[in-house]
Amino acid sequence: MPATANNNGGSSYNTSSRNITTAVNNNTTTTTTTSSIPLRSKKSDSQDNNNNNDDPAATLLRDASSPSEIRSALASLHTRKSTLTARLSTLLAAHQDMSRSLSRLDNLRAGLGAQVIATRGISNAMLAGASETAAHLSSRVRTLDLEKQRVEDTLRVVEQVAELKACVAGVVGSMGAPQDWEAAAGYIARAAKVPEEIVRGGFAAAVVPTVEVPDAPWVTLEAARESLCALFLREFRKAAEEGDGAKVTRFFKLFPLIGRGDVGLDVYGSYVCQGVAGTARAVLRESSSVVGGQGRKDGLFFANALARLFEHIANIVEGHGGLVERHYGTGKMVKVIERLQREADVQGGIILDSWSDERTVDRRLTDVKSYPFSFLVQSFLPQQRGFGATPRVNSPALGAGAGGGGANDPRVSEDEGVNMKEVDGLLSEIAVMLGRWFFYSRFLAGKCKDPEIPDDAPLSMPEVLTGSNLSRKVSGRLVDPYNSLTTFFFRRSVEKAFQLDESPAGLSLNMSRSIDGNAPFIISAVDDVMYIVNAVIMRSISTSQRGVIDSVIPTISSLLGSDFVGMIQRKMRDESYPKPVIQGGLPPEDKIIAFIVLINSLDMANEYLARIISSILTPSEQSNGAGGGAQRNSLKDSFPFKSEANEVTARLKNLKLSFSSKTTELLNEGLSVLFNQVVKPRLRPVLTDAFRDADYALNEDELLELAAQNDEDEDEVLEQVPRRFEHGWDALMKPIARLMTPKTFTTVLDLTARYLARVLEKRVWSYGGGRTSPYGAIRMERDFSGIVGTVSRGNYSVREVFGKTTQILMVANMEDDEWEELVGSGDGEDDGMSWLLSEDERRKARTIVRT
Repeated sequence: MPATANNNGGSSYNTSSRNITTAVNNNTTTTTTTSSIPLRSKKSDSQDNNNNNDDPAATLLRDASSPSEIRSALASLHTRKSTLTARLSTLLAAHQDMSRSLSRLDNLRAGLGAQVIATRGISNAMLAGASETAAHLSSRVRTLDLEKQRVEDTLRVVEQVAELKACVAGVVGSMGAPQDWEAAAGYIARAAKVPEEIVRGGFAAAVVPTVEVPDAPWVTLEAARESLCALFLREFRKAAEEGDGAKVTRFFKLFPLIGRGDVGLDVYGSYVCQGVAGTARAVLRESSSVVGGQGRKDGLFFANALARLFEHIANIVEGHGGLVERHYGTGKMVKVIERLQREADVQGGIILDSWSDERTVDRRLTDVKSYPFSFLVQSFLPQQRGFGATPRVNSPALGAGAGGGGANDPRVSEDEGVNMKEVDGLLSEIAVMLGRWFFYSRFLAGKCKDPEIPDDAPLSMPEVLTGSNLSRKVSGRLVDPYNSLTTFFFRRSVEKAFQLDESPAGLSLNMSRSIDGNAPFIISAVDDVMYIVNAVIMRSISTSQRGVIDSVIPTISSLLGSDFVGMIQRKMRDESYPKPVIQGGLPPEDKIIAFIVLINSLDMANEYLARIISSILTPSEQSNGAGGGAQRNSLKDSFPFKSEANEVTARLKNLKLSFSSKTTELLNEGLSVLFNQVVKPRLRPVLTDAFRDADYALNEDELLELAAQNDEDEDEVLEQVPRRFEHGWDALMKPIARLMTPKTFTTVLDLTARYLARVLEKRVWSYGGGRTSPYGAIRMERDFSGIVGTVSRGNYSVREVFGKTTQILMVANMEDDEWEELVGSGDGEDDGMSWLLSEDERRKARTIVRT
């Protein structure tokens, strides 16, 4: 029975399934054929087929094995049928709207077709003729424009040929009986405006020639130019010989009119050069009239001669530049300047050669290059034992010989054959000549400057000067000797400054004795050398020559570092080193004073040079240090060419930095020696005396009992350590402070404070292990605070080096609740204090006071 039921059920299921499938397929087929427009694409159909194949209801129906499963599958199929029916209804409604839209489009297309037909009819019937007429008119207009252009070109040619014919006739007529040279030149200038192709054209060749002038126009004009050029040259030279300036100007203006501007500029340059040569020869002849030729040797004769040469050329350029520019064109004055410069090469070279011969420059250069600098050389040689240091030139020991003269007496060996005054005068003369050359170069650079370059743009040295013989002669005759003589002059000045060096007299470390003179107390060589440094730099800058600055400034830097600093270093090492005479003693007072003076000298030399450089880089209303009272020019005024001012500034700053680094290094070494040899040995007894009888293990009652036994007041006992230290500190440091410069003493004070801070810190730790009573710890903090106050008096920043010692005593004297709060806050960062003590050191500090 069950098997039979199942079979019947299966048959019923298969029959129902086929009926449902057939109904659905018939419904779909009917719906699809109701319209020729497809409702979905092939892709959608394939997707539906795939969906049907994958439909869970269909799968469930195929796999059903009981009536309940079949009924469930049939319900699912009915639901899917309802969904498909709704979708088909929606698509049919949309199909109807689309059909109505297509119908409206068909109606609009029919109307538009009618309009297109009408438009074509209008175009063919009405606009075709108008278009042809417009094209014809446009062609005729272009033809007329072409004919008009040709007529205008023809008229222009005819007018130019007529102008050419008139000019030819005017030239011939003016050069005839009237001899009107201005008119003839004017006609040639007018003819030059006619294009060359017209002048040499066939029409002009046929029209212009006449019976009187049968030649072609270009032949006639060229012959007239040559004839007039020769005539103008002859008349110009004749007027120049006669000194007729008006006539010279008259014919000079005519050369550019006939197309011979180069000839006019050349002959004009020759004319003005004659005046330049005449002026230069006249200046040199003036010296010959002086008896014995002393005029050449006295003063600045050759410098003035060179200046007059440059001034004469500048006056010519300035006075005649407008005339040349007006008649010859912008920039044409450069050609005249080139011609003038060639003459300046000759005349300036004669002046420089004469100056070199008169001043015997070559012999002087040989002398200075072979100068031995005996004093400097001997000073740097190792000192022989038993003979002492190098004797001073004005030492009484040198007077043993006849007349008190010795080997180093400057009156006996007057600069060993080189007269410094003559060298100084020669350098001043060269500087003046180089300054005149600079002003001349700057003037010509401005005149030769391209007009298109802005006025505020840096100048460039014109080629007319860079390649000139005078420029090379200035370099060889002036710049090179100046550099060599300046090197000698500066080094000899440094040597002589130390030969004549004097230390300040009347200095003493005894505060009861007054001191003669005013601070700063330095050797006289510092003032002398820095004066020479300022004079040499200012004189070199006055030349406005990069070649001078590039040689002199590095030379000064090198000699200051080697000779000046080296001599002070030798004095500090060999003559004034504060070394005790006996083992364990103190250095002699005179050695200490001399050593302090040398330290001051280094410090002030550094400051003086910094002032010199600063006054040059930032000029103001002040004397120039060389005796003048005029306002200093800025470096941009003295070096206006391109980046020269910046390069000179860099040179000066390098000089300052180089000297500062060398002096600072030696200065720090000297201050360290002063502290270790003078201050430190004397500071130990001061501390020993200050803490004498200081017992911090006593409590308050014990201290009062001790004071009573010594017949002392309690306040006296409490102030005993700070008072003793202050007395010893003042006795040690005040005499040194009175002699030293503020800057150097500040450094010594800093070194001393750092050493003292280490000593006090060590002393504090020595009271560890409960060796100090609570009252003693308070006294210790008070005593140490008094010592710190004494040391930092006048310089509060010194207190910083005692920070660690102060914190040790502060922690030692903390109350228990304060300490517990500090420990509870970790490293103590939250209490606002910057701790110098580590956590272990703070715990160690708490063990100083016994509990």
